[in-house]
Amino acid sequence: MRSSLRISNRRQSTRRRGFTLMEVLLVLAILVILGSIVTVSVLKMQATAFKDAARTQLRSFEDAIKLYQLHVNQVPSNLDSLVELPADLPNQTKWQGPYIDKQIPLDPWDQPYQYEVIDDERYNIFSAGPDRTPSTDDDITL
Repeated sequence: MRSSLRISNRRQSTRRRGFTLMEVLLVLAILVILGSIVTVSVLKMQATAFKDAARTQLRSFEDAIKLYQLHVNQVPSNLDSLVELPADLPNQTKWQGPYIDKQIPLDPWDQPYQYEVIDDERYNIFSAGPDRTPSTDDDITL
């Protein structure tokens, strides 16, 4: 009787030494679900941060363009005119730039900012946005 009791105790103790396949699969499934939730949240935060960065840069461009316009009495013909004296500027002595340090930055999606002159006083500046295609619904403007 004692020997059969010892054998049955050994069997029970060997069964409890490790995790079952179901327990391991359940833990893996939970980890995958949590990882997916975190990934989606991080991607949404990154998209929001990119849009905020583009708006901030657009505000900087607007400030530089206003200062250029104050000095030269017209909007720049292109964004490069904010960095270097434009050769086609009628009265070059009025230019007091550079109005932006070093060079014109790319937007957060590594695309150039879009700049269009409407007339001597008006312009349109925007980022093509996440789809990198100008004049679509996801363009970033102010």
